[in-house]
Formats: sequence, C-alpha cells, structure tokens
Amino acid sequence: MSTEKINVAEIFGENVFNDTVMQERLPKKVYKNLKKTIEEGKELDLETADVIAHEMKEWAIEKGATHYTHWFLPLTGVTAEKHDSFISAPLPSGKVLMSFSGKELIKGEPDASSFPSGGLRATFEARGYTAWDCTSPAFVRQDAAGATLCIPTAFCSYTGEALDQKTPLLRSMEAINKQALRLLRLFGNTTSRKVTPSVGPEQEYFLVDAEKFEQRKDLIYTGRTLFGAMPPKGQELDDHYFGTIRQRIAAFMKDVNEQLWKVGVTAKTQHNEVAPAQHELAPIYAEANIAVDHNQIVMQTLKRVACQHGLKCLLHEKPFAGVNGSGKHNNWSITTDDGINMLDPGKTPHENTQFLLVLTCILRAVNMHADLLRESAADPGNDHRLGANEAPPAIISVFLGEQLEDVLDQLISTGEATHSLKGGKLETGVRTLPELSKDATDRNRTSPFAFTGNKFEFRMVGSRDSIASPNIVLNTIVAEAFADACDVLEKADDFDLAVHDLIKKYATENQRIVFNGDGYSEAWVEEAERRGLPNIRSMVEAIPAMVTDTAVDLFERFGVFTKAELESRAEIQYETYAKAINIEARTMIDMASKQFMPAFIKYTKTLADTVNAVTAAGADASVQKEVLNEVTALMGETKKALDALVKVTDEAAAKEEGAVQANFYHSDVFPAMEALRAPVDKLEMIVDKEAWPMPSYGDLIFEV
Repeated sequence: MSTEKINVAEIFGENVFNDTVMQERLPKKVYKNLKKTIEEGKELDLETADVIAHEMKEWAIEKGATHYTHWFLPLTGVTAEKHDSFISAPLPSGKVLMSFSGKELIKGEPDASSFPSGGLRATFEARGYTAWDCTSPAFVRQDAAGATLCIPTAFCSYTGEALDQKTPLLRSMEAINKQALRLLRLFGNTTSRKVTPSVGPEQEYFLVDAEKFEQRKDLIYTGRTLFGAMPPKGQELDDHYFGTIRQRIAAFMKDVNEQLWKVGVTAKTQHNEVAPAQHELAPIYAEANIAVDHNQIVMQTLKRVACQHGLKCLLHEKPFAGVNGSGKHNNWSITTDDGINMLDPGKTPHENTQFLLVLTCILRAVNMHADLLRESAADPGNDHRLGANEAPPAIISVFLGEQLEDVLDQLISTGEATHSLKGGKLETGVRTLPELSKDATDRNRTSPFAFTGNKFEFRMVGSRDSIASPNIVLNTIVAEAFADACDVLEKADDFDLAVHDLIKKYATENQRIVFNGDGYSEAWVEEAERRGLPNIRSMVEAIPAMVTDTAVDLFERFGVFTKAELESRAEIQYETYAKAINIEARTMIDMASKQFMPAFIKYTKTLADTVNAVTAAGADASVQKEVLNEVTALMGETKKALDALVKVTDEAAAKEEGAVQANFYHSDVFPAMEALRAPVDKLEMIVDKEAWPMPSYGDLIFEV
C-alpha cells in the first residue's frame, strides 16, 4: 500500500499550459493577444501563433513530451488523436531539430473519411481540418507512450460542416452568451461582458476484476453482460452506497485523482454508488467546453488507471441487468464573467424579477423542446436504464421544489407573488449536535431535470456519453427563450409591467412541465399522458426529434447546426443504434454457440452418466433424472431461441440502412435477444458452477 504523500496544491495543473504558464513564458504582447482571442473571439495572427507554439513546445519537452496531437471529439462517442513528433528534417550533422510552428498549432489535417459524417462527405472526399480551441488549455498526458502534448481542437469537414461535438457546442455557447447579455441589459446590468454556461458532470462507473472481465466475451465486445442471473444478494441492503471504500478501489481512486489533478481536472468527490462495484467521481464546475473536455479526460483516465490496477472500468449505462445502471448527472447553470449566477434565486425569490424571468424562460424552453432534450441523452445503453426505478423516467419534467412551485402558483392564481417559503431549522433532538439550517426545498432524485438551489441537474445523460450533446441542446433552447423574451420586452413601453406579465404568461403556459412528485410511479406515467407530455421510451423513437421543422428552425436561427448537419447526425444515430444491437446480437450468438451449448451438452452427459451409475447401483435416480429433464428442456428452448436470433439478425443486416434498419433491430432483433437470454439465465441457476463457462454476476460485482 502506497503511503506517499500528495501535495494537491503543488501538483494541480502542473501538466497544463494554463494562464500562469502563459504569463510566465509568453511575451506580454503575445499573451495579451491570446487573451483577447480567448475572451473576445478575435482571430489569432500567424506571427503570434508561432511564438505561442514555440513556447508550448519548449514547455512540453521539459515535461518529457516527444509528440503532440490535435485532440478532438468526432461523432464516434470517444476522442480521437493522431500523434506527430516534434522532430524536423535531419541536419547535415545527423542531428535533428525539435520544432512546432504556429500553423501546426492552429490547424491540423487528419483524414476525415473514416469518421462518421452521416452522408455529409463521400468516402473518397477525405480531407478534414482540426482547429485549435484556445479556450480549452493544452495539456501534457503521461502514459505508457511517454508524454504527449494534447491540443484540444474542433473538427470540421473540407466544406465547413461540423464533424464533431466541440464545434456546435462552441456555437451554442456564443448563442446563449449573446441572448443572456440582451436580457441582463434590460435589467440595467451594464458591467457583465460575457455569460457562460457552467457544467459539473457527475460520472458513475463500475469496476470489475480484469481477469474475470477477460472471460466474458459480452463485456469485451459490448461493454455489458448479455447473459447473467442475479446473485443471492444484490443491492437490496443499500450497504454499498457511501460505504467504506475497499482498499483496492481506494488505491485506484488515489491514482485517478493524482492523474486528473495534474492535468487540471478538479476531481472533488468520490464515493461508492448504490450497486455493488459501482462508484462515482464528480468535479467542480467549469465552463461548458472545458467541462466537456475534462469529462472525456476523466473517462479515459478511469479506464487507463483501472488497467494498471488489474481492474476494468465499465462505463456502459447498464452493464448488469437487475442492478442499478450508471448515469452522468449534468449540472448546468449560467454565470457572468463578474460572478453573477443567473440561476441564483436569492433569499426572496418572489422579489427577484430577473431570476423569475430566467426560470420561466427555462420552463418554456424545456416544455417546447422536451423531445430534443430527451434525444440528447439517447444512447443504446440508456434504453436499459431510463425508467428502471434507478434513473429518471423517459418523460421529461421539471422539479422546482416547494418554494419555487409556491411562488409560481401565486403568480398564476393571483397575478403576483408576495412571499417565499423559508427553510427554517432542522431539529435533530440531540443537544450535542449543531443546529442546522434547512433548505426551503427537498431534493427529488426521480426527476430528469431538477432545480437544485442555483442550477439545474439533467439526470438523463448516459455514463459513457459525451456531455456535449445535452449542453448544446440546453444552451440553444434557453438562448431561444431568452431571445423571444427580449424581443417582447425591448419593445415594451412599461418594462416593469411587461416583464411581470411575461413571467406570469410563461409560468401559466408551461405549468404542465412542472412535476414535484414521484417520477418512478405508474401514476405519473398516466398523469404525464393526460398533460400531453411525450414519453419517448427508446433511442430510435427519440432520433426523429433532431430533424423536425421546429428543430431545424431553432438550430439554424442561432447558427448552431445547419439542416444538413442535423440530418447527418440523425443518420449517424440510426447507424450507431443498428450497429450496437447487431454487435450485441452476434455476440450472443457466438457465446451461445461456442460456450453455452457445448457446456450444456457436456453437463447433460455428466448427468446422464450419473443417472445410469445410480440406477445400476440399485438406488433411486429420480432426482438426477428430474434435473436432467429440466436441463434438456431448457437446452431445447435455448437452441430454438438461438436459431430464431440468427435468422432475425440476418434479416436485419439485409434491411435498408438508416431508420428502417434501426427500427427493425429495435422491434425484432432486440426481443429475440431477450428470448435467448431467458433460458440461459435459468440454466445458470441449475448447472454446476464448475461447468459454467464464465464468471457469474456474483463473481464480477462482489469479488473486486
């Protein structure tokens, strides 16, 4: 066990080309020009870029870096990178120079043909460009490859379309900044110069033993178990949640934290989650694009460090059926450059007109675009998680809590709000405990979009997904709501009266989206239907929301996506779903054919031999015969279901690619997969453990 002391303040950000490093190493004029680019979006000239590139290279080499890479977020769901060394052409002496130019820093030219483009680019049209996102600092990553300078970039096609998550995210941030400033100016704020969405994503994950992982083809190929019976104990006792962290896991977490702190990720919270072998890591808030980059670094670090500890990190939303899955709670707020949180209600929210307008604008945004928000969290794995009494339902609603709901009720019923509910004090009944202030509002863990004091927590996002997509949607729909409100208020003769009327109007018209009750109850499903709220249960049902006329108008209005970019993303989503289910189905076929059926045949021979031996000895073999008959019957069910899955999977492969094929995988292939799983899981409870061909759920989640 390592007892080495870590000085967090000393190591934090030591591998980041951050503001402190830039001030130390860059000439004042160059530093000033770069800051202007970061803060105001001014174009960076090549001469300035050359100086920055040289100093960045020198700093990285001091950290041991031999290569640099443009680090970007293509539409694959993971990051991408191509490494180039700093060496230039050899000198006559046989030595080499280490160089890095401003041009190489600003722009890269990777082959774009093999990345998803959804029809935006033909395969033979290969060129794409990576462009430096100077608002997200470069960092040096240290791993088995040595040290690499990673430069966060956007990724666009030769013809300018966004082929990544970063480009539309930055566009959406510009949109909400512009519209939020319009709103602030209406309330007399002349000092704030920039409004930025801030995000804090909580990352859930599972850890399993690497040796056991490698014996499960389903985990290797798909990230989740496709077969598996529940062990005698699951998570019923809630004893894992916030429990003492096991030493092996604690050592892993220590290394993860150290690696993250060095690259500037503010890893803050770590704990055991509800399910056995499940854990969570949460950072402090950061600007949205930096938070997106940091979350990708978190996921990569979790996986890399797990391998170093003989573990495997599972980021799938539902790695074990019957056990809680993993999400990524996206905590979102909007903050000015001079420290004003526009979602802070203050002590008397009923008197905070600006906050009430912001709040009701967000209600309007979520109500109008619930389908887009649901689609932003659509993922094949999330279909297993949402609505499973562990995660929010697939119905979008907003939790406001008693205090804000009461304020809105006053506005709707009487036209004005005269008071706010107070929190009071918490009585513990123990004299030695300190007196605790109690919030005016409880929390609601069943709500997909919950107000939690000074932010909204979007709890639908899947654990392995990039948080870029939900934040693109949130930024854009709220920008639209702000813009529409400003269009009305800027023309008003009496601002105070107009803003009061608009708040009441928005609160009244969007009341249906507010729900403070139990989102897990069946009664809510019925109530949501009565209210007319969409219940989008699967990814394939969610995808069409991206290309409705409403969505196209919204995103084109604010320059976030073109219609072609939206259509391409919808196509990629259908393709992603179809490929994911196809891989899962073929993995099940492979496992059933090569592992389970041979194991069952071998086991029935053992049983038959036992029956014959016991009968020959003159004893009663009825129990052995009963087990043999049961196993044989379930084998028959397995073979029948296997043949059906092979047939329907072949049919799916022959379907027209896109929506038709994805929907067939959802409607026909997935049920066939479930039909194959059922008898195999029953057999796991009968067949001798020694004869079972792979580690069980119990082995995986309790033996870590």
